[in-house]
Amino acid sequence: MLKFLKAQVASLSGTIVDFLTTLVSVELFHVWYVAANIAGNVCGGITNFYLGRNWVFNSRDKKVYVQGIRYIMVWGGSIALNTSGVFALTHFLEINYIISKVVVSLVVGFSYNYFLQNYFVFKQS
Repeated sequence: MLKFLKAQVASLSGTIVDFLTTLVSVELFHVWYVAANIAGNVCGGITNFYLGRNWVFNSRDKKVYVQGIRYIMVWGGSIALNTSGVFALTHFLEINYIISKVVVSLVVGFSYNYFLQNYFVFKQS
Protein backbone atom coordinates (compact mmCIF):
# COMPACT_ATOMS: atom_id res chain seq x y z
CA MET A 1 0.00 0.00 0.00
CA LEU A 2 2.88 2.39 0.77
CA LYS A 3 4.32 1.85 -2.69
CA PHE A 4 0.95 2.69 -4.27
CA LEU A 5 0.70 5.88 -2.20
CA LYS A 6 4.25 6.89 -3.08
CA ALA A 7 3.45 6.21 -6.73
CA GLN A 8 0.46 8.54 -6.47
CA VAL A 9 2.66 11.29 -4.95
CA ALA A 10 5.19 10.83 -7.76
CA SER A 11 2.39 10.84 -10.29
CA LEU A 12 0.96 14.00 -8.76
CA SER A 13 4.39 15.63 -8.96
CA GLY A 14 4.70 14.66 -12.62
CA THR A 15 1.15 15.87 -13.19
CA ILE A 16 1.92 19.25 -11.62
CA VAL A 17 4.90 19.64 -13.94
CA ASP A 18 2.76 18.44 -16.85
CA PHE A 19 -0.10 20.84 -16.11
CA LEU A 20 2.18 23.83 -15.49
CA THR A 21 3.98 23.20 -18.76
CA THR A 22 0.68 22.85 -20.61
CA LEU A 23 -0.92 25.93 -19.05
CA VAL A 24 2.12 28.14 -19.52
CA SER A 25 2.48 26.96 -23.12
CA VAL A 26 -1.17 27.66 -23.98
CA GLU A 27 -1.88 30.74 -21.91
CA LEU A 28 1.43 32.61 -22.15
CA PHE A 29 2.93 31.37 -25.41
CA HIS A 30 -0.35 30.63 -27.26
CA VAL A 31 0.74 27.13 -28.27
CA TRP A 32 -2.03 24.86 -29.65
CA TYR A 33 -3.47 22.88 -26.72
CA VAL A 34 -2.66 19.50 -28.31
CA ALA A 35 1.04 20.40 -28.79
CA ALA A 36 1.13 21.93 -25.31
CA ASN A 37 -0.38 18.72 -23.91
CA ILE A 38 2.39 16.66 -25.52
CA ALA A 39 5.08 19.02 -24.15
CA GLY A 40 3.50 18.78 -20.71
CA ASN A 41 3.40 14.98 -20.93
CA VAL A 42 7.09 14.89 -21.81
CA CYS A 43 8.13 17.12 -18.89
CA GLY A 44 5.83 15.31 -16.47
CA GLY A 45 7.02 11.93 -17.72
CA ILE A 46 10.66 12.77 -17.09
CA THR A 47 9.77 13.88 -13.56
CA ASN A 48 7.73 10.72 -12.94
CA PHE A 49 10.46 8.40 -14.27
CA TYR A 50 13.08 9.96 -11.99
CA LEU A 51 10.85 9.72 -8.92
CA GLY A 52 9.63 6.22 -9.81
CA ARG A 53 13.12 4.85 -10.26
CA ASN A 54 14.71 6.53 -7.27
CA TRP A 55 11.95 6.83 -4.70
CA VAL A 56 8.76 4.87 -5.39
CA PHE A 57 10.11 1.56 -6.65
CA ASN A 58 13.66 2.02 -5.27
CA SER A 59 14.99 0.46 -8.43
CA ARG A 60 18.37 2.16 -8.82
CA ASP A 61 20.21 -1.16 -8.94
CA LYS A 62 18.62 -2.07 -12.27
CA LYS A 63 20.02 -0.90 -15.59
CA VAL A 64 18.65 2.56 -16.27
CA TYR A 65 18.64 2.10 -20.05
CA VAL A 66 16.46 -1.04 -19.79
CA GLN A 67 14.05 0.78 -17.50
CA GLY A 68 14.23 3.80 -19.76
CA ILE A 69 13.27 1.79 -22.83
CA ARG A 70 10.42 0.12 -20.96
CA TYR A 71 9.29 3.45 -19.56
CA ILE A 72 9.32 5.04 -23.02
CA MET A 73 7.15 2.20 -24.32
CA VAL A 74 4.61 2.65 -21.51
CA TRP A 75 4.94 6.43 -21.66
CA GLY A 76 4.26 6.45 -25.40
CA GLY A 77 1.00 4.65 -24.79
CA SER A 78 0.21 7.06 -21.97
CA ILE A 79 0.90 10.09 -24.15
CA ALA A 80 -1.28 8.64 -26.91
CA LEU A 81 -4.11 7.93 -24.47
CA ASN A 82 -3.81 11.33 -22.79
CA THR A 83 -3.54 13.31 -26.01
CA SER A 84 -6.34 11.52 -27.83
CA GLY A 85 -8.54 11.69 -24.73
CA VAL A 86 -7.95 15.42 -24.27
CA PHE A 87 -8.56 16.03 -27.97
CA ALA A 88 -11.75 13.94 -28.02
CA LEU A 89 -13.26 15.55 -24.92
CA THR A 90 -12.25 19.06 -25.97
CA HIS A 91 -13.00 18.87 -29.68
CA PHE A 92 -16.04 16.64 -29.85
CA LEU A 93 -17.70 17.28 -26.48
CA GLU A 94 -16.53 20.91 -26.29
CA ILE A 95 -15.23 20.51 -22.75
CA ASN A 96 -12.58 23.00 -21.62
CA TYR A 97 -9.11 21.56 -22.27
CA ILE A 98 -8.12 21.89 -18.60
CA ILE A 99 -11.12 19.86 -17.41
CA SER A 100 -10.49 17.35 -20.21
CA LYS A 101 -6.88 17.03 -19.11
CA VAL A 102 -7.83 16.43 -15.47
CA VAL A 103 -10.40 13.76 -16.32
CA VAL A 104 -8.18 11.94 -18.81
CA SER A 105 -5.11 12.14 -16.54
CA LEU A 106 -6.97 10.53 -13.66
CA VAL A 107 -8.36 7.72 -15.77
CA VAL A 108 -5.04 6.95 -17.48
CA GLY A 109 -3.04 7.31 -14.26
CA PHE A 110 -5.08 4.82 -12.24
CA SER A 111 -5.94 2.36 -14.99
CA TYR A 112 -2.76 2.26 -17.05
CA ASN A 113 0.35 3.97 -15.70
CA TYR A 114 0.65 2.55 -12.19
CA PHE A 115 0.16 -1.08 -13.16
CA LEU A 116 2.55 -1.02 -16.09
CA GLN A 117 5.22 0.84 -14.13
CA ASN A 118 4.91 -1.54 -11.19
CA TYR A 119 4.83 -4.80 -13.15
CA PHE A 120 6.83 -3.96 -16.27
CA VAL A 121 9.08 -0.90 -16.01
CA PHE A 122 10.35 -1.13 -12.42
CA LYS A 123 9.44 -4.76 -11.71
CA GLN A 124 11.31 -6.40 -8.88
CA SER A 125 13.12 -9.68 -9.45
